[in-house]
Amino acid sequence: MLKQNLSFKLQQKLSPQQIQLMKMLQLPTVEMEQRIKEEMAENPALEEGEDGDNEDTAEESVESLDTDTDEKGENDDIDLSDYFQDDDGVPEYKTQVSNKSRDDEDRDMPLAGGNTFQDNLRSQLSLRNIDDRTELLGEHLIGNLDEDGYLRRELDAIVNDLAFTANISTTKEELEGVLKEVQGLDPAGVGARDLRECLLLQLQRMPHAVDTLTAKAIVDKHFDAFTKKHYDKILERLEIDEEALKSAMDEIMRLNPKPGNTERSTDKPIQEIIPDFIVNTVDNQLDLQLNSRNAPELRVSKQYRDMIAEYQRNKKDPSAKEALVFIKQKLDSAKWFIDAIKQRQHTLLVTMEAIMEHQREFFLTGDETKLKPMILKDIAEKVRMDISTISRVANSKYVQTNYGTILLKFFFSESLTNDQGEEVSTREVKKILKDAIEAEAKKNPLTDEELTELLKSKGYNIARRTVAKYREQLHVPVARLRKEL
Repeated sequence: MLKQNLSFKLQQKLSPQQIQLMKMLQLPTVEMEQRIKEEMAENPALEEGEDGDNEDTAEESVESLDTDTDEKGENDDIDLSDYFQDDDGVPEYKTQVSNKSRDDEDRDMPLAGGNTFQDNLRSQLSLRNIDDRTELLGEHLIGNLDEDGYLRRELDAIVNDLAFTANISTTKEELEGVLKEVQGLDPAGVGARDLRECLLLQLQRMPHAVDTLTAKAIVDKHFDAFTKKHYDKILERLEIDEEALKSAMDEIMRLNPKPGNTERSTDKPIQEIIPDFIVNTVDNQLDLQLNSRNAPELRVSKQYRDMIAEYQRNKKDPSAKEALVFIKQKLDSAKWFIDAIKQRQHTLLVTMEAIMEHQREFFLTGDETKLKPMILKDIAEKVRMDISTISRVANSKYVQTNYGTILLKFFFSESLTNDQGEEVSTREVKKILKDAIEAEAKKNPLTDEELTELLKSKGYNIARRTVAKYREQLHVPVARLRKEL
C-alpha cells in the first residue's frame, strides 16, 4: 500500500564547486598549470593579468543582474522555444544523451607511434636466408614474445594455436629449428625461454676468452648454485680460484636479463620534477615560498565587465536575454575559479608551514635521523583541517630544500619507542639499518638477527620480524643474496 508523508532531514552534501576544489588541491604544479590553461580555454571571461579596481564594480554588476533577472522574469515575455527546439522542430533532449556526471574525469589513452619491438624483429627476420614457411612460423613466434623478449609459452601450445587459428600443421621439432633463427636476431638473448637460456645466448656471441668460457660453464652447468650464491660449490666443481670466479661473475653481471626492454628503455621520457614548495635556510631560520607557477595572475575579463555595464543601460532590450544569461554564468565561473586558486594557495602554505615546523631539525640539518614521527592526523590537528585535506596536499607534491627535492610523503612516518621511552620515527630506524647494511662486509653480510642485535645496542628494542619488514621496505635482499666475493 502506497503512502505519502512529509519528513524533515538534515543532510550534508558537497557542492560541485567544493568537489572541484578538492580535485584542484591534490594536483601537483605541472597538472595545475594544465588545469588553468583548460579553464581559460573554456571560459572566455577568464584571462591572465592582475585584477584592477573594477573588481567590485563587476561584482555589483553581476549582483544587479541577478536581482533584475529575478524581478523581471515573471513580467518579461520571453520565448523559450529556442531553448528546447532546433530548426527541425525536434526537441533537443531527444537528440542528446546526458549520462555523465560533472565530476567524471575523462582519461584518454594516448597511442604511441613508430615501430614496435616485434616490428624490428620481423624486419630482421625478413633479411635472413630462410624459406617462406620458416619466415611465417618465425613471425608467429615473434608475436608470442613478451615485453622482456622471452618466449614464455610452451612450443606444444603454439603448435596447437597454429593448427586451429592459422590452419598450419607443424611439429615441436620444426618450431625448435625456427626458434633458433629467432634467437639469432638482435638484441642477443631475444627468444629465450628462461633467464638461463637468455644469458647463454648472449655469452655465445661474445669472444671466447677464458673469463667468457668460465662464465658460460657457470650459467650452463651450475646456474642453481649461481642464483643462490653458493660460491664455495662453484669453486669446488670448476676447480678455479676466487679471482677467476670474480672475473667470470663480472662478465655475467654485464649481460642484459631483459633484452626486450633494450630499445624501450632508451625511449623513456625523462620526467622533470617541479617542486611545489621551496624551503631555504637563512641565518638558521626557515623561509617557505610557494612555487610561483602555483600562483598565476588571473582576472575577470574587462570586456565581459563592460557587457554587464551595457546591460544596465539597456534593460528593456529582450533580444540580449540569452546572451546575458551566458555572460553571467561565465562571470560567476571565472570569479569562483580565481577564489578557488587563492584558497588552494592558502591551504598549501598553511599545511607546508605546519610540516616545516614539525620537522624543523631535518630542514636545518638534512639528517634523516632528525626526522620526528608524524602522521596525517598530527598536521590536521595543527591546521584544524580534515585528514583527507592533508592527504590531498601531500599527494604527489615535492619540496625543494638545501638537501635536494623531496617528496612530501617522505616526512610522514609512524613512531616507535626506544629504551629511554622517547618516541622516534621509523624513518630514523630505517636510516640506521640502511647505513649498517651499506657498511657491512660483503663476504659476510649481516643477517636479520645480527641487525636486530645492532639496533638493540643503539637503544631500539625491535623484533627480528620488524627488522625484516623494514629491510624489505628498503628493497634490500636477505643476507645470503647480498653476499659478494
